[in-house]
Amino acid sequence: MRNVRSDVSRHVTRPPVSQEFNYSFGAVRQADGQVRFRLWAPGASQVELELEGTAPEAMDAVGNGFYELHRVCAPGSRYWYRTGPDQKIPDPASRLQDGDVHDASVVVGPCTYAWLNTEWRGRPWTETVLYEIHVGLTGGFRGVQEKLADLADLGITAIELMPLADFPGTRNWGYDGVLPYAPDWAYGTPDELKLLIDTAHGMGLMVFLDVVYNHFGPDGNCLSSYAPDFFRDDLQTPWGPAIDFRKVPVRQFFAENALYWLREYRFDGLRLDAVHAISEPDWLPEMANFVREHIEPERHIHLVLENDNNAASLMRQGFNAQWNDDAHHVLHHILTGETQGYYTSYQDDPTGKLARVLSEGFVYQGEPNPWRGGAARGEPSADLPPCAFVFFLQNHDQIGNRAMGERLISLCRSNPDALHAAVALQLLTPHIPLLFMGEEVGAKSPFLYFTSFTNPELAQAVREGRRKEFAGFDEFSDPQARERIPDPNDKKTWDHSKVKTDTQNRQASQWRSWYGGLLRLRHQFITPNLAAARSDSVQILAPLCVVARWRLGDGSLLSLYCNFSPQNIVLPPDVTFIAEDVIFQSKPRSGNQLNGSLASASTTAILTKSVNGIDRKEVQ
Repeated sequence: MRNVRSDVSRHVTRPPVSQEFNYSFGAVRQADGQVRFRLWAPGASQVELELEGTAPEAMDAVGNGFYELHRVCAPGSRYWYRTGPDQKIPDPASRLQDGDVHDASVVVGPCTYAWLNTEWRGRPWTETVLYEIHVGLTGGFRGVQEKLADLADLGITAIELMPLADFPGTRNWGYDGVLPYAPDWAYGTPDELKLLIDTAHGMGLMVFLDVVYNHFGPDGNCLSSYAPDFFRDDLQTPWGPAIDFRKVPVRQFFAENALYWLREYRFDGLRLDAVHAISEPDWLPEMANFVREHIEPERHIHLVLENDNNAASLMRQGFNAQWNDDAHHVLHHILTGETQGYYTSYQDDPTGKLARVLSEGFVYQGEPNPWRGGAARGEPSADLPPCAFVFFLQNHDQIGNRAMGERLISLCRSNPDALHAAVALQLLTPHIPLLFMGEEVGAKSPFLYFTSFTNPELAQAVREGRRKEFAGFDEFSDPQARERIPDPNDKKTWDHSKVKTDTQNRQASQWRSWYGGLLRLRHQFITPNLAAARSDSVQILAPLCVVARWRLGDGSLLSLYCNFSPQNIVLPPDVTFIAEDVIFQSKPRSGNQLNGSLASASTTAILTKSVNGIDRKEVQ
């Protein structure tokens, strides 16, 4: 492996970060060699520590609901907490489980992994091209590691792992995690995860982790029995009572968890799932500030949100970007014509909404949202840089939350040119692109919702809930039709979700070439000048046809002409450009001065250099 060090020259004003951090929760080795066991259990009158092979021992109440005990024990020691006569529980801050979520927690010793790429400091956010991947479907940590070279060669600069926090069973998306500090054993050992990250760094790849701080899964979470204060009794979420971020220990638990992944495993960034379900949003900038204060100042650390509230203000308070559902939804509607569910909010004036996405980021910036019953959604975002928005055509939600898990390649069979044009738009905008595993090779295998709950009643409830979820869709209004929806707990559902590609397959090769070529153009023409890029203008040329322009950091003008209509669109007479400024056309000769029109279902990219402050492109 080669060491790769990005340009990290930044003005450092914070003091140096100490080598160790004394986490407030869990079994943490102290400077004197002992292990400090610490549990927040405000609802328990007594807590005992049970180390394997020893009798339970009372822990000391140290105030504010915390119980603590220091003991000498070897790495690998198994332990439980007893919070009642008949209740033996794993550590909610367990660093490692001896099996599944109901089994013993394991004391983790001093770091024994010998990091190779010790000079790695990450990469600037502007260089990011994300690739979302499910570790289990890819063969665990080692399976993902084997894909790294191919992804780096494609032009990916960052892989994003779906959640790793220990979940019940061996098959799960990861959003049913209940032990946020423990990587799930189904994927491999902690050292194998560190090797994956270390190997990625040696190839110049960043590694992001998807973390879930808005809820716990339905099986294996015992907090309510001994720490009822962890949850609110006056506010519900789709997953049950809201986590109570008004409580200081709760805020600490999750803030330190974010720090833990970034420090102990050297992740380069985190994606925070569905933060709109966090009832105290002021915790978010508090957490971002806490993390950045306790990370070496020369490291590039990136924090990304999923937030249905479109809270643009958070991108001014320590967060790099937000997943832009608006961009996905309007393009999905344009490509597929779908209008059910949340696509209802994008069927009116899709051309105007696409133009707003490209020029201002969010579609909804405080306007009434039809899918929300007319409630206002969002905050003004036009002042944010384009790289504050993560632009995707597919991700785990947008595929997996479909009843049958279809990918866009299947939904766009009748109009593949439009899909090619959409990919070109996505990868050549100054927004930050995200790909979902398999789309770069045109994979047609679905990505379905899957679980492996061992409790039959829970498995049945999940199966019935999944089918009930789609009762309002025309295709599944008949109860018999809903029986076709795959059972999440059936192993066949997991098997069908594995990406199936043949490297010798001509179509897979063509798709990979398409993505690779576009990413090379991005890295050559756009990335080097993205830091100071700003929207310049957007013009609607015809229904489903727009031109968006951005002024890049070197003064050049990037123009993307996108025609998603089924007709060729004649360009206005005052819009011509020099042929050598055309850096990409999804269809040959679409949109230059030779024919004066944009071909149907096409994207054309123009990069005009600025000479003495004057563009030499669009001339009359």
